[in-house]
Amino acid sequence: MHHNDSATIGILDLRRSYRVCCAVLIGFLAGAAQAEEQPTAAMMAPVHGLVAFMSNLRRGEQPAVFARRGLCILENFAPYLFCGQQAAADWSAGFRAHAAEGDLTELTATFGTAHDFGQSGRRVYFSLPTTWTGRTQGKRFEEHGAWSFVLEQDDGGWRIVGYGWGVTAYSETPR
Repeated sequence: MHHNDSATIGILDLRRSYRVCCAVLIGFLAGAAQAEEQPTAAMMAPVHGLVAFMSNLRRGEQPAVFARRGLCILENFAPYLFCGQQAAADWSAGFRAHAAEGDLTELTATFGTAHDFGQSGRRVYFSLPTTWTGRTQGKRFEEHGAWSFVLEQDDGGWRIVGYGWGVTAYSETPR
């Protein structure tokens, strides 16, 4: 009878150890998920510069945040894809037309925590949850989406070599 009690205690100790190990592993994995790598302030600078350009649209100004070569932009306004030597100028003209057509004013963007950050040499990728707010045709709007960026580092800092915008939710509030 004493032998069975020792075996039972041993099994209980083993189960308890197993539960503790599982709890520690789950805690570690949860902590690792929360500590996802993020773009640096220098990497975010061209993103903030792009938002400033889109929010202000000063006459004659062109965004200085794009790479000089290989730029490709996927947007939700025609012609939707802006690639090649004239990509920045074509995108700028397209966005100005889009903003004028929608009578976009008071544009602001807020960002969530970046996801899927990766770096390879002088290039980085990340997906950035974004909420745009402002007015369209005088009505308040809120547009949620994800901006996926590829940045490239050159002598002048980080530049946008590509991005794609995707709307995930949109709402308007009557005047």
